Parts: sequence; C-alpha cells; structure tokens
Amino acid sequence: MVNLVEAQKPLLHGLMKLAGIRPHSIEIEPGTIMNFWVPSETIIQKTKKNKKITTTTPLSNNQCAISPESTTKPDPNKPVVVLIHGFAGEGIVTWQFQIGALTKKYSVYVPDLLFFGGSVTDSSDRSPGFQAECLGKGLRKLGVENCVVVGFSYGGMVAFKMAEMFPDLVEALVVSGSILAMTDSISTTTLNGLGFSSSSELLLPTSVKGLKALLKVAAYKKLWFPDRLHRDFLEVMFTNRKERGELLEGLVVSNKDTTIPNFPQRIHLLWGENDQIFNLELAQNMKHQLGEKTTFRGIHKAGHLVHLERPCVYNKCLKQFLTSLHAEKAQK
Repeated sequence: MVNLVEAQKPLLHGLMKLAGIRPHSIEIEPGTIMNFWVPSETIIQKTKKNKKITTTTPLSNNQCAISPESTTKPDPNKPVVVLIHGFAGEGIVTWQFQIGALTKKYSVYVPDLLFFGGSVTDSSDRSPGFQAECLGKGLRKLGVENCVVVGFSYGGMVAFKMAEMFPDLVEALVVSGSILAMTDSISTTTLNGLGFSSSSELLLPTSVKGLKALLKVAAYKKLWFPDRLHRDFLEVMFTNRKERGELLEGLVVSNKDTTIPNFPQRIHLLWGENDQIFNLELAQNMKHQLGEKTTFRGIHKAGHLVHLERPCVYNKCLKQFLTSLHAEKAQK
C-alpha cells in the first residue's frame, strides 16, 4: 500500500523549488554530511569552458549533490535567514509555511540536522553543540558570512549554541518553543506535567496512540487525522530511532553545568501563548535571564506548533522583527 506521507514528498519538494530553494549536500568533515535546502540562485556549476550554469545532481528523494566543480555564492543583496527545525520533522516539513513567505526578500537556508532528512555522521557526539558546530561549518562552506537564525524547539537549543559558538556568523536569533538548555530539572518538571515518563516516550512515539498524544500536547486546537495517516507519518518521519534516542539523551544537562551566555546578538522570542511543552512562564523567565537585548512576542490561540497553527500571524511577526533588525543595521 502506498505511504501517503512519502507520496506527498515530491509535491513538497516541487513547491520548495518553486519557492526558490533546492537541496544541496555538504561534507562537513569526513564521515559527516549535512543536507541543506539553499537558494536556487546560489547553485552555480562551472563548465569546462568556464561558463556558469545553474544545476543540481539528484541523489535521492532527500538529497541533492553539487558537482565537485560547483561553488555556492550567496546573493549579496539579500540578507540570509537560516531556519532550524525541531525533533518531529525535517527542515522543509517544519518550515513549509514560512519558506515561500521569506524567499522574495531573503536568502533562505533550511538545514536538516544530523539524523534528519538525509544528514548523517559517524561521530558518536550527540550533543546540540555538535549539531551547532556542523551547521556553522556547513554555512561557512556555503559562503554565508552572517545570518539571522530562526530555531524551533530542539532547533532553538541548537540555535542558541550556534550563537554562542559563532558570534561573527549569527547576527540575531528568533526562537520559538525552546529553551537555552534542557536541564535535568526542566526535563523532569516538563515531562511530569505532560504525563510522560521520558523524552523518548514524548518525542519518539512508536504507535498511533503515542503520536496522537504528542500532537495533543503540541497543538492548541485538537487535530484529527485518520489512523492510516498517523501510521504513514510514523514510518516516514521517525527514522534513525536509535540515533535520535541518543540525541535526546545528549540533550539533558545537569543544573550545575548550566550557565547563561552573554549573547551579543539581539534575540526575539516568538511564542505560542498556549504552548504546553515550554510554557509562557519559561519564556518570560528566559527573557529576563537573557537581558535587555531580548524581546518577546506572544501569539494568541497557538500552542507549541505556533508556526504551523498560525502561519500568517507567525510570518508577519517574524518579518516585522527582520525588517526592524535590518533597519537598525542600515542606520549604523
């Protein structure tokens, strides 16, 4: 029987190409490959006659490789925005409603984190710091000199690490439904409040019942899909279970080992006001901890999946922040 989620992938990939981005695989280091969706205009291949043509070489449904003779060069007239996905879906699935809204004015890069969407590594490091390091190196290889990073949930934690590790690369952050670090106390309190025994039980469901439970706490409105679609989603989106379980284990840190970095970047917290996973109290506390360079915006009638539940409002708020950021930059 045809997997309905898998069958929709070519359509989604086609829509992304119409929006102006294409897949591109980067070797970060030997044994580590990351898949990025990058602006189509940055994909350039040099022919033997030194002429330039736009092209990609397909590898699979999830990846595309650029010829060894190819180079990438960001459009200098467009600010770069990097969209980092969460734990339940790869990049273009997570940000499908934001990409088309941004590509006209911004160079949009959508990475797939390691063990998502064709990105793999033979390294044993499963920390958010390693994900951030690979992302930073990958963006450098793509020719990106500075960018605004937008991170959702797990991707928000990776984004915070990126900002800390690459202050010259990351000029500002937008974070939704995330925290600086998953301390053992926050992990325990959050899971107990939601009625789950472990992060894996919440974020790596193995049954239709488990997936429904995840969607119930992640969304403001009750979502209904036929059981077959749930099963198909589980089969397609929850691959690399062993490695993703290790990512969840590598996520939790001791309270003793947690410090608040002094970020030089502007940080904007864009939140669903009904987020049950990382609630408003956590967001407001984080705003206070991060200091005066941090702003907060709540979105009514939206949960953890704020960018999917209320994409028009989310996109409007995101673009307002980006516009104000670049207006400030122009005045300097």
